[in-house]
Amino acid sequence: MKAIRYYGKEDVRLEDIDEPLTRPGTVKIKPAWTGLCGSDLHLYYDGIMPPAPTAHDPHPLSGETLPVVFGHEFSGVVEELGEGVEGLAIGDHVVVEPLIVCDDCPACKEGNYNVCQKMGFIGISGNGGGLSEHIVVERRWVHQVGDLPLDEAALIEPLAVALHGVRGVDVKAGDVAVVGGAGPIGLLTAAVLKAFGVTTVVSEVSQIRRDIAAKLGVGDHIVDPTQTDLVAKVYELTGGAGANVAFDCAGVQPVFDALQLSLKARGQLQILALYTETPQLNFSNMLFKELKVSASLGYAHDHGPAIELVREGKIDLAPFITARISAQNIAVDGYEFLVNNKESQVKVIAQM
Repeated sequence: MKAIRYYGKEDVRLEDIDEPLTRPGTVKIKPAWTGLCGSDLHLYYDGIMPPAPTAHDPHPLSGETLPVVFGHEFSGVVEELGEGVEGLAIGDHVVVEPLIVCDDCPACKEGNYNVCQKMGFIGISGNGGGLSEHIVVERRWVHQVGDLPLDEAALIEPLAVALHGVRGVDVKAGDVAVVGGAGPIGLLTAAVLKAFGVTTVVSEVSQIRRDIAAKLGVGDHIVDPTQTDLVAKVYELTGGAGANVAFDCAGVQPVFDALQLSLKARGQLQILALYTETPQLNFSNMLFKELKVSASLGYAHDHGPAIELVREGKIDLAPFITARISAQNIAVDGYEFLVNNKESQVKVIAQM
């Protein structure tokens, strides 16, 4: 079968590899659409980093070294069921929760498998990937999406990231939340908040991204922090109280600082962004307002609820798809295209 395999920095190849065999307890899927993710871009342009293995050091759970099949945000159609698999039928439309976990560390035993001590990702750490003609995965990671279109279903994975972040804070309908950064995860986080009835303030320096946020309808208030004082705006909107929660989806110090200052007493800052440099904390502000700062990684038990939000019509994923490409020339049509058009693109999805 054909697959896109990752070898390292700026090196992905379309190759013919052996088709995987169904084993007891597993499901063979024909991938339909695969989303291109920020982590894919980091691996492609910056080179090998965990949880990807190297050419010499295998991932501790998959046992694979580079090259590995790429693609962890994907939808597909069930082709074959392994012995003992229940609750699925051939032809079902599904998405895959692309985790590789040990089930033995303290986090896994507590149900927090997203922070497994040896955690990896299908499509990054081994065990196949969405950028292939076939993949075999454990039944536990396969989620039915019903009549949800398969192109939209490819966005369930990043939606689950956003949902996990929102579910990790104390926020309810009628509260005010600030989202710093209107990239894909920031926009999806705002969409989840809106679906929960939260008044949402989106802060973004890019005019193009602010326009996208407005078009998607995910922000009640959209602010350019270079032109409008975000903190003053939030206090104005909340009668001087401050926001209940804030979400850092940007990963830069100025956003981190502004979000802290925008919070009410005992408010919570949730970090979803990856930082290339460790941010500095304003401890005085944290102490005198009793702020909570927390972080959210990936998802655990979130794919099912994310699917339901979409199927119930509370979130429309179709407008988040801004480009559809063939995976045959993914380096140019995918990664280079995204880097050169990052402000105007929300989600690019690829098909083998």
